[in-house]
Amino acid sequence: MDGETHFWLIRHAPVDGPRGVIHAPDAPADLRDAAAFAALKARLPAGAFAVCSPARRTRETAARLGLEAAADDAFREQDFGDWTGRRHSELEAELGAAYPAFWNSPGSNRPPGGESFADQIARARAGLLRLPAGDVVLVVHSGTIRAVLAIALELAPEVALRFVIDPLSLTRIDRLPNAWRVVAVNGH
Repeated sequence: MDGETHFWLIRHAPVDGPRGVIHAPDAPADLRDAAAFAALKARLPAGAFAVCSPARRTRETAARLGLEAAADDAFREQDFGDWTGRRHSELEAELGAAYPAFWNSPGSNRPPGGESFADQIARARAGLLRLPAGDVVLVVHSGTIRAVLAIALELAPEVALRFVIDPLSLTRIDRLPNAWRVVAVNGH
């Protein structure tokens, strides 16, 4: 890898929909917080290469920030398969002890028809390898940001899931020629 890459990882705006749901990729973003968008936009580097996940909420967030972001499937949220679109409380009532058991090892367990967080880390790793040196803004999901932190810090999936990543927060990570540097996590 030639040169440094400065990643500006932004979690999308809050989902404009009910809480407690595993949202589908077509869930819209709540774009009403003009002050938060203005503050975040002011912190971003001019002329950066911009990428987002293909999900509607990331594309809408990127557009609201004035970015022309290319959608890249490598940076989509973890695929929760058959659980997508369902409420956590509904799944727990339906699945009984199997649902909380899933969360005992959420880094390696796969929901029915979905992928594990470890799978998401591998997908994000492949995507990062394709990104150029310089400033890169990624408008993505909390899981994607945790995956990049797992890569940069060489963390086990379960450990990386401990990070809190708020909507419209900024995480800064640098890829150096032979190392990684974490500048800030979950900044506002």
